[in-house]
Amino acid sequence: MILMETRVKMFTVAQEQKQYLTYVLTDQQANSQIEVVPERGAIISRWKINEQDILYLDQERFAHPELSIRGGIPILFPICGNLPNNTYTYEDREYQLKQHGFARDLPWEVTETSTDNVASITLTLNSNEKTLAVYPFAFKLSFTYELQGNRLKIVQSYSNHSDSIMPFSAGLHPYFQVSDKSQLSFDIPAYSYFDHISQEIHSFPGQFDFELDEIDVAFTSINKQHTSIQNIDSSSKLTISYSDFYSALVFWTIKGKDYVCLEPWSAPRNALNTQEQLTYIEPGSSYNSVFEMVWENC
Repeated sequence: MILMETRVKMFTVAQEQKQYLTYVLTDQQANSQIEVVPERGAIISRWKINEQDILYLDQERFAHPELSIRGGIPILFPICGNLPNNTYTYEDREYQLKQHGFARDLPWEVTETSTDNVASITLTLNSNEKTLAVYPFAFKLSFTYELQGNRLKIVQSYSNHSDSIMPFSAGLHPYFQVSDKSQLSFDIPAYSYFDHISQEIHSFPGQFDFELDEIDVAFTSINKQHTSIQNIDSSSKLTISYSDFYSALVFWTIKGKDYVCLEPWSAPRNALNTQEQLTYIEPGSSYNSVFEMVWENC
């Protein structure tokens, strides 16, 4: 008798033509999946585990390319936050950059996919005439998304193809799905935060006042490279870890919306003007960083 060995393919990477071409990465054994849309800023538009959505996405805004996306995990580059009058000065010349920069709005190119031990996809964004007009540096960004079980890793590479030193800041803007914010508890590695609305510094008691119309605060003195959000209602916990490239965590939410954002930023708002916490890359060099999320039942 001949025994036939059947191997079930655990990891898959597929394409689906929705409004935009969408790459679907699946870990079949763990029943976890992400969706990536290269045309819309290489955004991870969906992450689900056992049919539960981890990320929020405003589908109506997503359908209109002229609107910024609220949901998924937008990429922030070459700035985080906004600039006064959307303006910064470099070598005595003024440039215009809108909030969070341009990476989240431009189409990226898929350069590699893999199903070896993980489901992964690598996307790249290169400078072009449009970016050079607002940010005078030749660059290449390369982001690799890796899905394995209940773990999602984002490996980032920032390369300077210019003849001069390239200053930048970068971040990620994940929107986490939540229906009842009062059931959330936080482990944020900081004792105080700067309130972008009141322009004041406050001590952090470990919880937020979700009766406020909007919460927009920055934890700029983080003392650990991990943070977490626990949802008592769903008995789940999301743990986030990140390399020391990120110097701040920004928390943002709006009353009545089913999301909270906990965003790693490498530098604060207006850093291209103030130079505070900016990262500088020498010509021909690259800088790498990692961001990872793990979702688990408590």
